[in-house]
Amino acid sequence: MEQKWPQDIWLVRHGQSSGNVARDAAEAAAGHLIDIAERDVDVPLSELGVQQSQALAGWFASLPENKRPNVVLHSPYIRAAETARIIIKALGPDTLLAVQVDERLREKEFGILDRLTTHGISHKYPELYEQRHHVGKFYFRPPGGESWCDVILRLRSVLDTITREYCKERLLIVGHQVTVNCFRYLFERMDEGTILDIDRAGDVPNCSATSYTFDRSIGKRGKLVLQTANFVAPLLETGTPITVQKDIPAAPKA
Repeated sequence: MEQKWPQDIWLVRHGQSSGNVARDAAEAAAGHLIDIAERDVDVPLSELGVQQSQALAGWFASLPENKRPNVVLHSPYIRAAETARIIIKALGPDTLLAVQVDERLREKEFGILDRLTTHGISHKYPELYEQRHHVGKFYFRPPGGESWCDVILRLRSVLDTITREYCKERLLIVGHQVTVNCFRYLFERMDEGTILDIDRAGDVPNCSATSYTFDRSIGKRGKLVLQTANFVAPLLETGTPITVQKDIPAAPKA
């Protein structure tokens, strides 16, 4: 049976953004509004986010040449695009088969709840807050926004693209926390309870990599097998250049 999947897939959440910093500060202060002026699509990486991206870029560049990503797909949101550009620079743009911005990889849309903290939602929209807790984030769709199911629906069409255009390639996808979890739901054929248990266990770390390798010996048509979950590359020391090494220790398995 002909292989349809890429040989390797990495799912990466963008590096820490200024929005992440603002959200953490607002939640810690029990504030109602996250203090960011930009549209969500325009929120850039923080200084730490750049360092995280450089560290992960160095990790990818240290892989043997035939094991590095050769296709990069990324969200158009600035924080994801910046993360992808840093990694692409380390890999060498000329070594890549394709680099593609794909709006289907964007962050989950929050609608009227955009920029509100949990406290802000309960204060401004108490009925929606109650409904959100009753229905759960997998199915709850805020007015003008998306549920996780909505995100999964658009990602199903991404699967069609990658199986059609990038079979047997080594694919890096740079997106957001919800897109990483929703891809995991699809690749690992989870149910609602399983993926929400993973979500409750902790955030997807900024600039972490979750990876899969295609194993043709599993099942009738082969299967993507999880190799690492939420692997975070150690930060580089200030001024340390990104270099290509012949061998690196294997990332820990989930």
